[in-house]
Amino acid sequence: MKKLQQMILNLSLKAKWTLTVGATIFISYAIISIVLFIALQTWLLHNEEKNAMRTVDDITSFFESQGSAVTIQQLQNNTALMKAILNQEQTVRIFNYDGVEIIRINDVMPAVALPQMTEDYFSSIIKQQEVEGTDAFVVHKIVQIGPFQGIMQLIHPLTTFHSMLNYILTTIVIVGLGALLFSVSISYYLANILIKPIVQLRDAMIHVRKRGFTAQPQFNYKADDEIGDLLTMYRSMMNELEISFTKQQQFVADASHELRTPIQVIEGHLSLIKRWGKDDPEVLAEALDTSLEEIVRMKKMIEELLHLARREEVDENAVTDVELVLENVEQELLLLYPYVQFKRDVIGQKKLASITEQAAGQIFRNIMSNGIRYNDKEQKIQLSIHYTELAIMVTIRDNGIGISEKHLPFIFDRFYRVDEARSNHIGGTGLGLSISKMLAEKYRIEIDVKSSVNNGTSFILKFPLK
Repeated sequence: MKKLQQMILNLSLKAKWTLTVGATIFISYAIISIVLFIALQTWLLHNEEKNAMRTVDDITSFFESQGSAVTIQQLQNNTALMKAILNQEQTVRIFNYDGVEIIRINDVMPAVALPQMTEDYFSSIIKQQEVEGTDAFVVHKIVQIGPFQGIMQLIHPLTTFHSMLNYILTTIVIVGLGALLFSVSISYYLANILIKPIVQLRDAMIHVRKRGFTAQPQFNYKADDEIGDLLTMYRSMMNELEISFTKQQQFVADASHELRTPIQVIEGHLSLIKRWGKDDPEVLAEALDTSLEEIVRMKKMIEELLHLARREEVDENAVTDVELVLENVEQELLLLYPYVQFKRDVIGQKKLASITEQAAGQIFRNIMSNGIRYNDKEQKIQLSIHYTELAIMVTIRDNGIGISEKHLPFIFDRFYRVDEARSNHIGGTGLGLSISKMLAEKYRIEIDVKSSVNNGTSFILKFPLK
């Protein structure tokens, strides 16, 4: 049994579908056929019994119609009328109470033993039994023929009944085999239709595994059902994976390039120290200072790369006072950039945002640091907090160099810089806004950016309430 189960489990999905549907249709047909066959058998047998009893009643009525003066001798000499009452397969015999045969009509079947019957028993006794290998109904009844009283025996063979049953059974079997062939054919056809998109999906996955995202296969399945939904989800997933894979490749290339620069600088200064710096304190000090700056920059870049690579779980229970976080970040930046002018406006009654203090601080710090660094004027940062019934709106506006419209869609990309030369001079890793965007998406914060060249940039953040 286990081997059979294992064999069935190892069959292809098409074969399983064909067998399942075919077996279901055939079993349903078999059950219906069995019920109908039993019902027909019962109905036909009941009809045969009624025919036998009707013949007995007709013969009895015939004897009664002959009157009390009729004799046995007269009936023996004139059996033609009684034969007309019977069908060709029935046999009737009249016995006296001693069991002696008096009259025989249609000598088709042999006589059977008489049952014990009393003279006052005028009801019929019917019994189904075999008569020399032939199934038959045998009816016994006491009859009155003129002055004679005896026992009538009717033998009603069930040959026609069994022939009819055999014909019906043969028809059911032949139709059943046709139904089985038809059901298997239909199930195989349906299996081909239903399995085809799944086979295409499998082939598409094999194609992606072997060749990558070189060319996406096309699916011909257009139905709006569960399989259609599956194919749509697959296409969407493949597109997202392709975009993610492309971004990952670009990220690795950009990270390699960004890390190569400080390493080359350090290598160059170490070579300078090796050649001339050992005997020149000024060259040695300058080379060491530059190398340390590049090491600090590289360390910060690695930390930010690790921060981007980590996928911490969102703290659903986190609550934060964004106004307090903004104030703390402002104080931190004033220690680094004491010349920056901060201005803060608050509208509405204070509410708490659904975000951790660390994440909110990281977002504010990255945005404000960019506004300070990318500024050729007297740096000013305008902070606005607006508490509404549905959210907390935080606007961070600087008076820096601004961002052109063509660069705005890409400012959250990793290592993206609007002006490469200016960025290298100012410093930074090109990852700050990417980290801010990642944290914003994690805590369902909406970010909108408005900017124009030489007119500063505004970041509008919409924090969900706790």
